[in-house]
Order: sequence, then C-alpha cells, then structure tokens
Amino acid sequence: MKIFKYIFWILYRIWFYILVALPILLLLPILVLSILKESWYPYFFKLARFWARFILIGMGFRIKIEREQTPEPGKSYMFIANHTSMADIMLMLVTVKNPFVFVGKKELAKIPLFGFFYKRTSILVDRSSPKSRQAVFLRAQRRLKQGMSICIFPEGGVPEESIVLDAFKDGAFRMAINHQIPIVPITFADNKKRFSYTFFSGSPGVMRVKVHKFIATEGLTIDDTKPTNTKAHNLLLNQLKAFHN
Repeated sequence: MKIFKYIFWILYRIWFYILVALPILLLLPILVLSILKESWYPYFFKLARFWARFILIGMGFRIKIEREQTPEPGKSYMFIANHTSMADIMLMLVTVKNPFVFVGKKELAKIPLFGFFYKRTSILVDRSSPKSRQAVFLRAQRRLKQGMSICIFPEGGVPEESIVLDAFKDGAFRMAINHQIPIVPITFADNKKRFSYTFFSGSPGVMRVKVHKFIATEGLTIDDTKPTNTKAHNLLLNQLKAFHN
C-alpha cells in the first residue's frame, strides 16, 4: 500500500511542474510583451493570477478565503503571509487582486522558465549582502510610487516543517512604516499539508486563507518596527493554532 503512495507523490510532483510550465509556454508571446515596460505590469499581474489559479485548480486544491477587511483598488499595501510551500506564491496571487510585486530570494530566478519572468517582475534580494538589502528599499520605493503594492514572506525563507511559524525579519515592517502604507497580514492554513517542500508528501484538498484586519502604520516611526513585527507575528501564530485546533 505504501508503494502506491510513493508513486502518487512522484506523479503529483511531476504534474505540478507540468501545470507551472504549460500556461507559460502557451501564453509566452503575451507574457514577454507584458514585461517590456514597468508601466505594463498590471497586465502581467492579471496573467499571473490566471496562471496561479490554473495551477491550484489543476492540483485539486479548493480555496476558501475569509476576509476581515478588503484592500481598496488603487491603494498601496504591504502584504505578508507565512511561508511553508511552493504553492504560497500561487495562493497569494489568487487571494490578492491589487497588483503587487514580490520581494523574494534571488535563488528562485534560477528555476527554468518561471525564473525568467520572476527576476524581471520581482524585487530580488541576496540576504547575505547588505548592499542588496539596501537596493531592495530603493526598488520598492519606485514601485510604490507607481501605485503598486509589495508582498514579502517575512520569515525570510521556508522554516523546518516542525516550526509552526518562524521569527519574522524586520524588513517588511520597516518598509511599510517608512512609506506609511497599511500592512495586510494573511494566514495560509493548509499549504504545508497540501504541498510542502518535502518531496514525498502532499494531496488535493482544501486550502484555507484568512485575510486579517490591516495593521495601520500612519504616524508610526522606525522605533515602532519591532512592536509592529511582534504584533503581526502573534496574529498569524494565534490564527495558525486556531486553524489546527
């Protein structure tokens, strides 16, 4: 019986990569055209949302989103969420309608096909380089001035599976306070169970999402970075515990 599980998991992983690649190949000319100018990014974002939904549905995931507050069109936000799965990027794109730019690790740019578009549309950071981290703030500032939002997974990477929620880095909160934009905390309940980074794991099923009330940054200063970080971390940690209880 166990052998059938392993066969399923192998085929399930292969199927995931087929679903990732197929829409990119089919829409390649339109996708390339949409990234030629930064001002055309909202069109690319719509295509990316279609790509993400195609993958999640194709994997047999049923998405259930609970919203305590909804972002307003045309406003900039800092979107944050817990990070446990390769499907987090897709689920974030499906959850949020406001065009946003990912801030993520440069290693993802090495993924064939996906990486080509990722490095041209996201803000890449080398976490080992202070110079790279500073450049992120400048690029994010330009994007915010264009009316975009920013998305960061503040754990700074995918923690070990035994960790419910790793400590948050300060970058997302410092950036939100500097630009006086609301922070939108989002909890992904089931991504670790549905499709974690462990190869022999995963299954179709429900993916629950909770969009929490926004954390206002108006009037906050850089000294408020750590308390804001702690507030957001506690919010997501308590919600994860509530989901799994």
